[in-house]
Amino acid sequence: MTLKNYKQKKDFNVIGTNPIRHDGYDKVTGRAIYGADVKLPNLIWGEVVRSTIAHGKIKSIDVSEAEKMEGVFAVITHKDFEKNNKDNNVNLARDMQNILAKDKVLYKGHAIAAVSARDRNTAKEACNLIKVEYEELQPVSNVSEAIETNAPILIEDLVGDHLGKSVNKTNIAKQIRHQLGDTNEGFKHSDLIIEKEFNLQMVHQGYIEPHNATAHWDENDHLSLWSSTQGSFAVRDLTAGFVGLNESQVTTYPVEIGGGFGGKTKVYLPPLAALLSKKSGFRPVKMIMDRVSVFLASGPAPGGKVKVKLGVTKEGKFTAGIVDLKFEAGAFPGSSMAAGATCCLACYNIPNVLIDAFDVVVNKPKTAAYRAPGSPQVSFAVESVIDDICEKMDWDKIDFRLNNASKEGTRRADGVQFNKIGFIETLEAAKSSDHWKSPLMKNNQNKVYGRGIACGFWMNGGGKSTVDLMLHDDGNIALNEGSADIGGTRTSIAMQVAEMLGVSAERIQPSIPNTDSIGFTGTTGGSRTTYATGLAGLEAADKLITEMKKRAGIYWNIEETDIKFSEGNIYSTKDPELKLSIKELASVIGETGGPISSTSSVNLPGGGNGFGIGISDIQIDTLTGKTDVVRYTAIQDVGKAIYPQYVESQIAGGAVQGIGWALNEEYYMNDKGIMTNSSFLDYRMPTSLDLPNIEVIIVEVPNPEHPYGVRGVGEVPIIPPLATLANAIKDAIGTRIYSTPMNPGKILEVLSSG
Repeated sequence: MTLKNYKQKKDFNVIGTNPIRHDGYDKVTGRAIYGADVKLPNLIWGEVVRSTIAHGKIKSIDVSEAEKMEGVFAVITHKDFEKNNKDNNVNLARDMQNILAKDKVLYKGHAIAAVSARDRNTAKEACNLIKVEYEELQPVSNVSEAIETNAPILIEDLVGDHLGKSVNKTNIAKQIRHQLGDTNEGFKHSDLIIEKEFNLQMVHQGYIEPHNATAHWDENDHLSLWSSTQGSFAVRDLTAGFVGLNESQVTTYPVEIGGGFGGKTKVYLPPLAALLSKKSGFRPVKMIMDRVSVFLASGPAPGGKVKVKLGVTKEGKFTAGIVDLKFEAGAFPGSSMAAGATCCLACYNIPNVLIDAFDVVVNKPKTAAYRAPGSPQVSFAVESVIDDICEKMDWDKIDFRLNNASKEGTRRADGVQFNKIGFIETLEAAKSSDHWKSPLMKNNQNKVYGRGIACGFWMNGGGKSTVDLMLHDDGNIALNEGSADIGGTRTSIAMQVAEMLGVSAERIQPSIPNTDSIGFTGTTGGSRTTYATGLAGLEAADKLITEMKKRAGIYWNIEETDIKFSEGNIYSTKDPELKLSIKELASVIGETGGPISSTSSVNLPGGGNGFGIGISDIQIDTLTGKTDVVRYTAIQDVGKAIYPQYVESQIAGGAVQGIGWALNEEYYMNDKGIMTNSSFLDYRMPTSLDLPNIEVIIVEVPNPEHPYGVRGVGEVPIIPPLATLANAIKDAIGTRIYSTPMNPGKILEVLSSG
């Protein structure tokens, strides 16, 4: 049997159940080891000196007083990195400059130097002794300022790629375009055209555990790393490049992750801790970001501008769509604008499409992924315009979307043609939901109510993954996977393997070994892991079954061709007396050739497509402008829910994050380009007191690319809330707000203007 030819399973024993999580006991008892818990003999501490301004040239860095301080072991600056970029790799050089500034600081909080000392307090005091002299420059705080004709240029040697044309002296690092059909011709046949522009502020993922790293560079030039990360191999490879080692000289040890949501796909502290360790006489060095540094210096999701133009016929069909999106990359190129361009119109069959996306550098921290990176921003704009179209034409908001919904065979503007997808089924679930059919609360006194609906899309990832399986003598199966567990993947992969082997989930014992002990595995993110690493697990299970059949043949002295496997049992097709369970076979494998194990590595293309919908009811206090979400329903096609409780939690959690993004959260910048709300007291994330119970509706349209129908879950639910809330607010107060966050101040401004 090959998995490619494997008939998709419909009846399950393990899949769809809710076993106790394999990591549950350790986490609820406090035994689980996180990055900050790592302790090594002779451990010392590292701290970072960060820029106090948003944009400026570094005239001098005086570290002499810090170096002389008692208890200080080492001080490093960018000069300690410069010799390591042997191939003059531009991207590596820029990443190095983000980790430690070279000639310029490009955002407040930009790392300039790092110190190692006997304890954390001493390291902090030493940092205070380092004197940095700047030539302060005008900051560029948003894309509008960055693209002005006479805007300050952030990176003097940046050569912009504008549709293949090289451009010097620009803050636009890259422009890409997707085109389908002829938009000019399409708009000629439109009975209604709406064009609007939307603005979004940068937001942070808000994970509880801050970035951390422990590094030990030993006398043999081998580097050991512990770090809170979504990708141990990425930490290994990037750190090796930064510090001038080969990948084989670096070992990354996995630890538990206290949240990431895409923000822990980047590397900040490991290279600093590594060089400090080497320079400190090969002592291990621990570093932990404080919360302010997390906000100021780790990657948030980009803000920007999105302009949308959509045309429709009076029969309710799209004719054409144009989207222009400009995303903040932060201080260095690399925003999620490409993903935004892919996702922005993917929900709908629009025959004529033109999408232009721009990656724009600004004086803010370099951006990172945040659940479905790029898609929430564009959905906010597109779904708001769709709502306005439905109101103008007096169309039912779900029926119009159904009438134009992407389905199997629909081609996206980037050229990809959908296989079997579940967007129509998801819309139908929304239409038949109790929430959509229920009456909206009536306005009373100073309270007004509104209902909104919006959709979102994410293309689930694939990539490289490895899984090893080993049959224990007691019949249980050890499972090693290379994926960092950030969303319950130890359990979701163990359950898939258990289903294939016909055993209970409890019989599978998953673990995540270090990077020397498992084959290369890509970063956990993009809704790839349960799909891609799950497929590696299924292939390894298939190989294990083949080997078990072979061993049973040896034990029974019969031909392997006469042996079958089904639901955890090996049996002879010719002799009904010859039957062994996996446990029984395990007890005699010593007589058949020794231990049984298998491994599988995969490198997969994108693994399916995810669609979701949000329905929200809101209450607005017209005296204060405060918006309360009184009801929210999140609906998503998950392909097949491996672990339904996990799935519901992922969907509800994503919806909560999207609600915070829509109503409260932002990087609030002053006129000097400095974030002024860099704490959880001032950066207003929603709590349980702000929200109703999130209702979740799971739709299951199996992904044909996976034997169990798996699609990714974690990305999609954050997408709809921004537009869902925008449409609900419009429904409540009669006026649309075109920027996030849609906070009380903006609502009061709209209400006061009539």
